Amino acid sequence: MNPILSGIVQVLTPTNMLFMLAGTVGGLIVGALPGLTATMATALIVPFTFTMPPLSGLATLGAIYMAAIYGGAFSAILVNAPGTPSSIGTCFDGYPMAKQGRGQEAIAAATVASVIGGIVGVAALALLAPPLAAIAIKFGPPEYFWVSVFGITIISTLSSKSALKGFIGGCLGILLSMIGISPVGGDVRFTFGIPAMQGGIELICGLIGLFCIPEVLALIVQKAEDLERLKPKKAKGIIGTTTRQVLKQRLNLLRSSIVGTVVGIMPGAGGSIANLIAYNEAKRASKHPEKFGTGIIDGVIATEAANNATVGGGLIPLLTLGIPGTPTAAVIYGALLIHGLRPGMELFTVHADITYGFVFSLLIATLMMLVVGLAIGTGLNELLSRLPVRILVPSIVFLSIIGSYAIRNNMADVFIMLAFGAVGYIIRQLEIDSGAVVLGLILGPLAEEGFVQSILMSKALPIPWTIFFTRPLSILLIALSALSLFWPLVSKQKAKRPGREEGLNV
Repeated sequence: MNPILSGIVQVLTPTNMLFMLAGTVGGLIVGALPGLTATMATALIVPFTFTMPPLSGLATLGAIYMAAIYGGAFSAILVNAPGTPSSIGTCFDGYPMAKQGRGQEAIAAATVASVIGGIVGVAALALLAPPLAAIAIKFGPPEYFWVSVFGITIISTLSSKSALKGFIGGCLGILLSMIGISPVGGDVRFTFGIPAMQGGIELICGLIGLFCIPEVLALIVQKAEDLERLKPKKAKGIIGTTTRQVLKQRLNLLRSSIVGTVVGIMPGAGGSIANLIAYNEAKRASKHPEKFGTGIIDGVIATEAANNATVGGGLIPLLTLGIPGTPTAAVIYGALLIHGLRPGMELFTVHADITYGFVFSLLIATLMMLVVGLAIGTGLNELLSRLPVRILVPSIVFLSIIGSYAIRNNMADVFIMLAFGAVGYIIRQLEIDSGAVVLGLILGPLAEEGFVQSILMSKALPIPWTIFFTRPLSILLIALSALSLFWPLVSKQKAKRPGREEGLNV
């Protein structure tokens, strides 16, 4: 039998389907709980895969990975706390939709978009793995530096009210990312003599603090009558209607899925950057960018399609080159080695049945998310809408504390999370976008590491700085960064043209 067909037949056995269903449900629950990540879930399950056949173990891990990335949308939409870093952008429009009573609509949009993004990512993994991996290997420190610069320029679009305040938030995030031990030189910085600070700011703690705690404080200070807006609006056929709305946005879905796949291929980038880039591109391409951040379905579609596309994209360098681009991919890499499978062309020749069976299992897990995700998401939306504030607020704070502590079993992370919560509340009053701070926190280490390593690489050159401007991919990224930075100005000039409004009114 053809090895590809053999792998597909093996995946469709009742035992493997049951394993994948359990992995999908478990991944959704883990992703929905702030602080519990896909990496943590897969790492905990790896020991249980020792006695499984290789394909069964990999299929289970793949289902958990795919579902956990999507599961982060639940808490992002319902309580403004991204369950995973990949769901940061989903908060921007998902939570406003929930506050308007459109939580079920937001969850349905996130589910359908995640499924489509996941399918695109898996298709890229199955069809384009070797050539795309060859491109990924050409990314060196200078390219990663410019990737981070490109990411920082997104702030000019995300911060629609004030680009200056957005860049202030981004700079604050970059400064906070420097706390701890330097990634290249090993210098200890900004720890104030506190040993627990040497590990730096854990991203999940920062996310929970900046997004979740300020919202809890806002709930506390609001009057009871103001909370009526949290009640969901009842509508028949909302899932079918939302699905049709999502499918109509073909360009948004395709663009965001491609962004997620490409960013996923680059080791070290992942969904935390992909969802923000996709959100930025959706806003830039929209005919009504001013509506982004107010509860527009386009934003939810963009971020969720992108972050699930990174799963397939992120596995491309792992399976073809043995380069795990994300912590979760590193866990799966360990699982491959445990079962005697070494990444490289051998996976696609000698063990083709297992490899293509694993790829096909990701597709099955993605489709399972459609049914399981809608059922769990609808139930959570109904439950949270019925909980009184006196129960909801302590529950969110309790989960935030547990999630922050669980990452490194360190009480210092809990205090850091609470400190970020206070900062998040203050900057919200100053109308500084929390998303800009998080973007700086994510991209700071990537920019610093790329910059320092590039300088060390270029010491043999007559003019060391030229390494940033002479490589083809670097030049392309510089052009994209310039376009991203000045695009809002270009858009404003276009909008001010005298004949534009007249043409629209004809």
